[in-house]
Amino acid sequence: MSSGSSLPPFPFDTPEPLDHEPEHARLRAEGPLARVRLDDGTVVWVAVRRDAVRAILTDPRFSRAEASRPGAPSLTPGITNLPGVMTNMDPPEHTRLRRLVAGAFTTRMMEQRRPRVREIVDGLLDAITEHGPPADLVAELALPLPITVLCELLGMPYEEVAEVRRWSEVSQSVGTYPREQVTAAFGAIAGHVSALIARKREHPGDDLMTRLIEAREQDDRLSEQELLMTAVGLIVAGHETTASQIPVSLLALFHHPDQLALLRARPELVAGAVEELLRYSRLMTAAFGRVATTDVEVDGVTVAAGDAVFALPAAANRDEHAYADPDRLDITREGPPHVTFGLGPHLCIGAPLARVELQEALAGVLRRFPDVRLAVPESELVWKRGNLIRGVRSLPVAW
Repeated sequence: MSSGSSLPPFPFDTPEPLDHEPEHARLRAEGPLARVRLDDGTVVWVAVRRDAVRAILTDPRFSRAEASRPGAPSLTPGITNLPGVMTNMDPPEHTRLRRLVAGAFTTRMMEQRRPRVREIVDGLLDAITEHGPPADLVAELALPLPITVLCELLGMPYEEVAEVRRWSEVSQSVGTYPREQVTAAFGAIAGHVSALIARKREHPGDDLMTRLIEAREQDDRLSEQELLMTAVGLIVAGHETTASQIPVSLLALFHHPDQLALLRARPELVAGAVEELLRYSRLMTAAFGRVATTDVEVDGVTVAAGDAVFALPAAANRDEHAYADPDRLDITREGPPHVTFGLGPHLCIGAPLARVELQEALAGVLRRFPDVRLAVPESELVWKRGNLIRGVRSLPVAW
């Protein structure tokens, strides 16, 4: 693709995840896909309507492996072009690795973990109750909950996994940090996780990490690099999105007091509320790119072989062609499911766990603090910017 200085720059600069995204709306009005310009001048496609996003995420002619080759357009240089990364693979290699992990994250397995997740939430809320308002629901609930659950699943001490957070945000930067710094951050994560694996080899347990190590050493079903990158992916992806979605969900409810009152009055609606909040919140600024391996027509638009495409779930979730009044939060909404967790072979493997954590966190907060509210003016909240995942750095609340 040639450069195009007149095209809109991508990723788009939008203040907060809850706000209407004007560029998404403008591009959706023009068609299912649009051309945009990356920081280095490379021209790529973005898919902004729901049908187009679904088509690209499920069509094997759009390749993640090709998008991960050296020189391919990328928003996240820290995890692009690295061998052994499951999200950078196509079937059958991707399928082989995913099967080693998927059994630990089925809906049935996560429902079995729900009582423990609820117990962790209650313990964190006990501590918040004890010291009284105000409380920072990011530091005191949203962050420790998914990290604690992940540590128990992997069989690792909380402190060791939490250490990875120091580099996690930098590694997922989209333009905020220089490429060299992003690559170095991801290298630091890999080095730290490599040491964790070595210690787990010395002290195995009844946990997912031990099973992955056994698959490497006994069955030779994954390479050492694949073991390392799979562990890195589980640790980084296993906490960052949920930790950001919890406070953003509460903010969305604060913005819609009628919906907050409805959920307080009918807590049995929490599962549907979580799905609507995932649709509404626009947590992800972008997604991993794909490259067309042949000419592909998508909703009347031809994507040429070799063209890079970024499917945008956040744009698809607000698509006027798919949802009635899409900028309105409605926790009883019926209609097409959101695509926040992706679709196809790369559907988020941790989606069942994220749903349980979000449901229990939201239900727990509203059960314990029915009149929870912001303790500071919203203008004082600090938002994360220039990252694949948006969110607030703290959420001070009172009750």
